[in-house]
Amino acid sequence: MATPSKFDNDTYQLARDHLAEFVTRTAERLREESGKLLEVGPQKHSLVRESFTNFAVDTFDIVDDYAPKFVGDITKVNDFIKESSYDCVVCMEVIEHTLNPFDTVKEIRRILKDEGYLLISAPLNWRIHGPSPDCWRITEHGWSALLRDFDIVEIDILESPDRELFPIRYNVLARCNKSKQTQDSELTFRWI
Repeated sequence: MATPSKFDNDTYQLARDHLAEFVTRTAERLREESGKLLEVGPQKHSLVRESFTNFAVDTFDIVDDYAPKFVGDITKVNDFIKESSYDCVVCMEVIEHTLNPFDTVKEIRRILKDEGYLLISAPLNWRIHGPSPDCWRITEHGWSALLRDFDIVEIDILESPDRELFPIRYNVLARCNKSKQTQDSELTFRWI
């Protein structure tokens, strides 16, 4: 078992608070919206259910430990969920644990309605953590590439104290755009 560093201990609550603030602020932003919301990998957390009361919330996880409505692998096509069946998908602190983040986004896009919302997050400047595996760290440019066929509404950045350009984490709000088919040559990135 690894011992958390001073940095981990000093920033853990900051990171948790940042994530919670993003979820509650985005829920308030979408308070006039309604429909069906799918939370991917919620485990026993309830913040999304508590915040998005205007949506009917279903849960999806790779294991049935926390009694999700659906058990499956978000990196695969899950035929038991129809295409374009959700108005909002929340995938917080999950994508770094998948074996293929591109297929994860592809499946989320498949199950989202056109113009549906995606809330997604992952750490960047953070230690390897469970549940295993912990495979990926995604930069701001990586989010632009992963979400190329979404319209990014907001990239919410939690900067690392005293370390510019290596944020602790990113939270992203995006809208599904089913008509987009962005090629690599069409991608643009913020100059840093």
